[in-house]
Amino acid sequence: MWKDFRDFAVKGNVVDLAVGIMVGGAFAPIAKSLVDDVIMPPIGLLLGRIDFKNLYFLLKEGKVMGPYATVEAARAAGAVTINYGLFLNAFVTFLIVAFAAFLIAQMVSKIRRWEQGATPSEPTTKNCPYCLSAIPIKATRCSGCTSQLAETT
Repeated sequence: MWKDFRDFAVKGNVVDLAVGIMVGGAFAPIAKSLVDDVIMPPIGLLLGRIDFKNLYFLLKEGKVMGPYATVEAARAAGAVTINYGLFLNAFVTFLIVAFAAFLIAQMVSKIRRWEQGATPSEPTTKNCPYCLSAIPIKATRCSGCTSQLAETT
């Protein structure tokens, strides 16, 4: 049982998946910081000094009556809010991570195609039309059923 597990775990696809998960986990905080600290502040500035982290709908007042300047102040007061600004930040972060994953997948696909060669190699065998056994492409007689084959150029 241990040998079967070890054989499964060291297959290329499983190792590739594990590396992908680790890289994705390490990339997510970078993308979150990119959105929170680099992308959204200029957009908020262009839209009239809006801080997307503090955009919310108030559903129910807390123990201390509002208005609340931040989501944290609303939470501290016990208010119930829908934090759509935080959702927008998370959504933009997701788009960046998904786009980066797409670019990496495209790059890996191109590398694999390059390693395998751009054009498929010429076939070296053909199937006998009578017995369907594989024979060399230049053969004039089938080695399986000895049928005479049509000459190919």
